[in-house]
Amino acid sequence: MRDGSFLVFDMDGVLAEVSESYLAAVAATVHHFTGATVSREKIEEYKQAGGWNNDWALAHKLVTDIGRSEVTYPEIVSTFQSLFLGTHGDGLITREKWLPADGLLPRLSQKHRLAIFTGRPRAEIDITLKRFVPEVKWDAIVADEDVAKPKPAPDGLFAIAALEPEGLLTYVGDNVDDARSARAAGAAFVGIAESHQPRLAQLLRDEGARSVIASVNEIEGVL
Repeated sequence: MRDGSFLVFDMDGVLAEVSESYLAAVAATVHHFTGATVSREKIEEYKQAGGWNNDWALAHKLVTDIGRSEVTYPEIVSTFQSLFLGTHGDGLITREKWLPADGLLPRLSQKHRLAIFTGRPRAEIDITLKRFVPEVKWDAIVADEDVAKPKPAPDGLFAIAALEPEGLLTYVGDNVDDARSARAAGAAFVGIAESHQPRLAQLLRDEGARSVIASVNEIEGVL
């Protein structure tokens, strides 16, 4: 029986593997404007430092740092989206992989209300959810356009918590901004850092993570 508590997931790196979609789009956008190759490790370094949850903003920052300060933010967004979404369903978003194992979300939904709080636009959330888990019923989804202030601000978590004021809320995320958002909202935080990311695991613990696991598929063991 569900106890009224909310289990809230970030999306990128938690529910969806995005190294060949969002991260690849960042690198491809930077290359388009500068000719430079930016490694996945460099992109993750920015994200782990916090403040770069928005991939459009991160791509613009990288392009500017390389010396192309005349490139405007709208130009970055337009190029990024053309690469990510494509024109005929052939964009980088098609390279995403779903991370939760079959049966995990249905089991969790028996005890918890399930929600998503992500920096993705809603249209891109819908594409991925309809592709991989159309049968899952989410109790709340908070997208980028639903909040006045993005992570690390806690606005999205506050909106979800307001749906069940007496319930507990646990946020599952994979970067510093997720952890800071949870702390600001007074929510429990479970961090995700793969085995080859010991520095990230320590950063998440330093930011207040109650547990750090290697995959969302380990979540049942720490709830």
